[in-house]
Amino acid sequence: MVSPTDPRLLGLVDRLSLEQKVQLLTGRDFWTSWPIEDIGLRRMLFSDGPSGVRGETWDERSPSLNLPSGTALSAAWDTSIARRYGHASAVEARRKGVDVVLGPTINLHRSPLGGRHFEGFSEDPLLTADLAAAYVTGVQENGVGATPKHYVANDFETERFTADVVVSDRALRELYLAAFEKSVVEARAWLVMSAYNSINGTTASENDLLETPLNSEWGFDGVVISDWTGVRSVDSAKASQDMAMPGPVGAWGDALVTAVQSGEVPEAAIDRKVLRILTLAARVGALDGFDGVEPVFIEDGVAFAREAESAGAVLVANDGILPVEASSVRRVAVIGDNADRARTQGGGSATVVPESVVSPIEGIREAFPDAEVTWSVGAVVQEGVAEIPLSELTNPVTGDAGVHVSFLDTHGAEIFTEERRATSFVYIGGDAPVTSLGEFVATTTWTPSTTGRVRLGFASIGEATFVVDGDELFTATVEAEGDELGAALLAPPSESHALDVEAGRPVDLTVRFRKAKASGESFDGAMMFTFGLDADDSDPQALIDSAAAEAAEADLVVMVVGTNSKVESEGFDRASLALPGRQDDLARAVLAANPRTVAVVNAGSPVELPWRDDAAAVLLTWFGGQEYGHALADLLTGVTEPGGRLPTTWPAATDDVPVIDVTPRNGVVRYDEGIHIGYRAWLRAGAAPAWQFGHGLGYTTWQQSDLVVSDTVSEGGAVTVAVDVANTGARAGKHVVQVYASRAVSVVDRPALWLVGFAPVSLEVGTSSTVEVTVPARAFADWRDGAWAHEPGEFTLHVGTSVAELPLTATTKFVS
Repeated sequence: MVSPTDPRLLGLVDRLSLEQKVQLLTGRDFWTSWPIEDIGLRRMLFSDGPSGVRGETWDERSPSLNLPSGTALSAAWDTSIARRYGHASAVEARRKGVDVVLGPTINLHRSPLGGRHFEGFSEDPLLTADLAAAYVTGVQENGVGATPKHYVANDFETERFTADVVVSDRALRELYLAAFEKSVVEARAWLVMSAYNSINGTTASENDLLETPLNSEWGFDGVVISDWTGVRSVDSAKASQDMAMPGPVGAWGDALVTAVQSGEVPEAAIDRKVLRILTLAARVGALDGFDGVEPVFIEDGVAFAREAESAGAVLVANDGILPVEASSVRRVAVIGDNADRARTQGGGSATVVPESVVSPIEGIREAFPDAEVTWSVGAVVQEGVAEIPLSELTNPVTGDAGVHVSFLDTHGAEIFTEERRATSFVYIGGDAPVTSLGEFVATTTWTPSTTGRVRLGFASIGEATFVVDGDELFTATVEAEGDELGAALLAPPSESHALDVEAGRPVDLTVRFRKAKASGESFDGAMMFTFGLDADDSDPQALIDSAAAEAAEADLVVMVVGTNSKVESEGFDRASLALPGRQDDLARAVLAANPRTVAVVNAGSPVELPWRDDAAAVLLTWFGGQEYGHALADLLTGVTEPGGRLPTTWPAATDDVPVIDVTPRNGVVRYDEGIHIGYRAWLRAGAAPAWQFGHGLGYTTWQQSDLVVSDTVSEGGAVTVAVDVANTGARAGKHVVQVYASRAVSVVDRPALWLVGFAPVSLEVGTSSTVEVTVPARAFADWRDGAWAHEPGEFTLHVGTSVAELPLTATTKFVS
């Protein structure tokens, strides 16, 4: 791998002027770096990519692979799946000309209310670190840079640009930094993204943590790239912050040139940053004389999306109803808004536009070809407007399916046009002249497929006028509800108006939109606008009653409940864990009508399920990616086994969660719980969740026996944990061996239990295997007085299937 010590790179730095060096440190635009032809440097393209790689434009005409969410990936408890996830992401990146994937998101699940919980991996630092390192390895093996983010303690969205996290050094080292460490030390990540927030009084892009431990202890030799607008001052150039995004205008530029010339910022600091950027360019093949690596580990992305969703689905309850023999079922009632409009991904910058999505109802109909399959919405989950289906739209200019779009300047002159195949538009980067926009105009001929009263409207920040068949239907203004980028730009409020339509009768529709500038942190060159139809929730009880009636007549009920992008998204945190709308009322009615109900939870993060004990089975499927419907059908019918285990404790109620607060007070979030988050906090509080960390059922049974553990361990060494695992059931399946440590008496505060290792194993019926888990000595260390300390004496190792099911124990002794 190319190193910053390569003399060829050092020579290139010497050829650059100060102005060229400083220019390299800020992006050229939203997504790219500056090219310098004189030294053979082309631009590098960065792209959001935790669960898919969007590319340079946010456009349905350039679709992207939509993989299951980070929580689905982590629930597999399988580093091989994480590595292949990285492979698939890199293949997609290269297909789109992308050099750097801005992922994985590995901030810890400190609170289930965190808005980007679905993007992260786990509440546990070891599980997060192992999966993150595998993901990074997979991406970079295929010649694309990976970017673990957001460094560090960026575990909430409220006031995320400005909030200060007050956290102890011990908690930083043992939890929040530990999640990143393995990606740097073992996987050798080519980039790390600094966060928006401050840590102990200093903003992340200026914080000493960028140097120690990242560089000085872990040996990081890559690029610290900022979160977008995360560099706020020239002072950050003195820190180990290497690149400011986006560009071309930022906090550095001419001001940084002046600061170097005056001696305020050493030019050596600039040279180090430039050298790292050139090293990255060499690694991804963006610099003459250095050959990048073409993808060598090729994944069929669509097939992998289906496989990964099954691997991460967690069966938390099952009375034996699953798996279902498809030929034995004559009538299936599929119920729920999310069964038709499934959430395959969370909201915010991680969003991609897939070429197609398989909904649960589509997958179930395909899997039960001999059964009558009905669908009832039951309870409306959709919030705001949804796109009008492409099949109902005709572009009046081309005659093809779609919409004609015009950009008018402030004088009304047309300055840009394009033909689109959707009614949702996001402009962040690309060629559209958003900064010169006076009015955005979309025209189409809409032929509704149903007769009745609908609500036509839009979602964006600004004013829109709807003209139907030449007459103005309404004009409305929508104002931002907050000043966060994710909320104001990517998940804005909506406004709609009633309109009577007739199936098959074309409607000439023109929408004129005037963009408003959002307050606070915003991008003038960015715009989001969606027009479409609001949900019909005029008689919610009738929807519930109809769904319950369908359930009563069915042999099998598949009830899909879940969230949406208004609940789980970048830019805001959740206020509670309750399901949106009247889904709980729906669930109670359906379960009363037919107890043979499989409850499928389509949410990226924990939600309350107060009726969970009445369901025949509960299957947590997260945000399942574009193949969600196919994967769900596979799981229901036993084509695949739900292979997941909970990567995060699943509470019964919001009020039960021991660490919940994500709201800054006077600009400060205090991590006063220290090292006790997640299951550690639950154990300390003595509270009982709905389902424990590590829990997950399958379609077979298992036995663990004959635990053998190394007698002693010393610094730099490791403990070997060996256990015999047997598949005692009637089907092949997957098992996850989980190893936790405890210490009865200690000179420092310790968790009751903490995860120190895990290993998945797949076995055929009647077979067994000895599974070994290596536990490094570091797993027994604590951060004390500025260094890792090893307390001598005895530790107990617990082996089982969750933090609450650990039947096997043995001891080992740390010796100095």
